[in-house]
Amino acid sequence: MNGYDRRDRNVTAGIIAGVIGGLVGTWAMSEFQGMWSRVIDGEEPQSAGGRHDARDWQEKVEGQNANELAANEVAEHTINRPLTREELEVAAPAMHYAFGAAMGALYGGLYEASRNVRAMGGTGWGMAVWAGADGIAMPLLNLSRPKTEYPLETHAQSYAAHIVFGVTTEVVRRGVRALWSDRRSRS
Repeated sequence: MNGYDRRDRNVTAGIIAGVIGGLVGTWAMSEFQGMWSRVIDGEEPQSAGGRHDARDWQEKVEGQNANELAANEVAEHTINRPLTREELEVAAPAMHYAFGAAMGALYGGLYEASRNVRAMGGTGWGMAVWAGADGIAMPLLNLSRPKTEYPLETHAQSYAAHIVFGVTTEVVRRGVRALWSDRRSRS
């Protein structure tokens, strides 16, 4: 597929490239969310992390977001108390970026090993993360309401943001892998 043969595959390099792609993809997703909220709603959400934790669609409907809820869950189990608003300013985005990096790492590693993942590309990966994380995991973990309780515009916003995540993750992953391969071929 596009000259990507078995000799070029390296799962470790894919994971590293995926982490970098996932971090940049998370940033792009957050920026996209902020733009969507400014254009459609006329303002950004009032979460502790601002647009850096990218759960605008959830905040609009529920008045809270999964990144803050998850950060507080971790705090309750590690420091035995909820986080202050100032602590959430750092912790909520950190949760979002950590999840994005993990999803990027998974994508990068799978990209190296699976023809099916290579075929789905970044758009497919963004759709998979949207379905798996927002559609299934978040409601099961009580980090959001079931998606059946959200209006259509909320689904569109969430879906589009995850496509931005997936495409950006792939573009950056591909660039990092090309640099890795180019550097190795010169040594």
